[in-house]
Amino acid sequence: MLGIIIGIAAVIILVSLMGGLTKQLTDMFAEIGTNTIQVSIIPRNGKKVDPDEMYKFVSENEGLISDVSPDISVSGTIKCGTENEIGKAEGVSESFITMKLLNVEQGRFLQYADIANKSKTCVIGTYQEQKFFGKNKAIGKQLKINGMPLTVVGVLEEKEDSSSGSGDDVIYLPYTTAINLSGSGIVSIYALNAVDEDHVDEATSTIKQFLEKKMGDDDFYVVISMKEMIERMSTMMNSMQTVLVCIAGISLLVGGIGIMNIMLVSVTERTREIGIRKSLGAKQKNIMMQFVIEAGTVSCIGGVIGIILGAIVAVLAGKLLFNTLITPSVMSIVVAFSVSVAIGVGFGYLPAKKAARLNPIDALRYD
Repeated sequence: MLGIIIGIAAVIILVSLMGGLTKQLTDMFAEIGTNTIQVSIIPRNGKKVDPDEMYKFVSENEGLISDVSPDISVSGTIKCGTENEIGKAEGVSESFITMKLLNVEQGRFLQYADIANKSKTCVIGTYQEQKFFGKNKAIGKQLKINGMPLTVVGVLEEKEDSSSGSGDDVIYLPYTTAINLSGSGIVSIYALNAVDEDHVDEATSTIKQFLEKKMGDDDFYVVISMKEMIERMSTMMNSMQTVLVCIAGISLLVGGIGIMNIMLVSVTERTREIGIRKSLGAKQKNIMMQFVIEAGTVSCIGGVIGIILGAIVAVLAGKLLFNTLITPSVMSIVVAFSVSVAIGVGFGYLPAKKAARLNPIDALRYD
């Protein structure tokens, strides 16, 4: 029974934790937007895609693509007064806020005028607000990125815990300003949004055709949608879950073998009892049913205890590891209990069959 308890508990815990992790990652991607398409381009031999060309392409495919934003990463020193740190900022368009489902808590987000005029403005996360300015004191103040002064026009709503490296550690500035700040003058990353999730695949295909025509070789660009990333991640997580469940299933196999061995011993010790029952008219099926039910009962009790133990540990582990409530699915509980019953009946069958075939005369003589 102990082997069954450990095996069932391990399966419940692993399935629950993997399910919770998969849901957490899926929700994280969903926050970014499941209809978002990421494009990375490697310029070569003068071939590149300027923002104006990408905007023109989007306008020609309004039925498939709703928004586009260049994405330029600028790394360097971020300074405000005597405070400074090494970090990065992103140059984006005014559409970025709706594409990434962001919310502004104070002030405003970047506007088209900021992009067109190459304004030295920025929108920051709550991490920068707390580090450099203090609560509700950032709007209108300046911070410098690699020596360029930028006026804070907005503060985003807190998404995580306002710590360094979290989703609140962000600085957004007009991509036109970021181009000048980066010094390269080249945009190699674009974020695009399909009109809806149903058109993601068609939009992705259209973008690839455009880049193939523009770049001439698919080795110099990558197009991937969040929908595709979620599907890949789900496939990978399911594969990992299958492997882990198989490993946990080894203890179930050991438990089943233990049940079989104990039942074989039980048959040997109760040989005279079997002989008495058969001499009083018990048939083979009655004897077999007795031992199969006994084995199944042991396995079922172990399965129930394992399910309860596994559910408790899964909930506690979810709180500690993912800071969220993880509850075992009804399907995993049903499958786990069914497996425990099947193991009891399956491994109890051989001893039951041996008991049923005993000769009553030999059984009565057994000492």
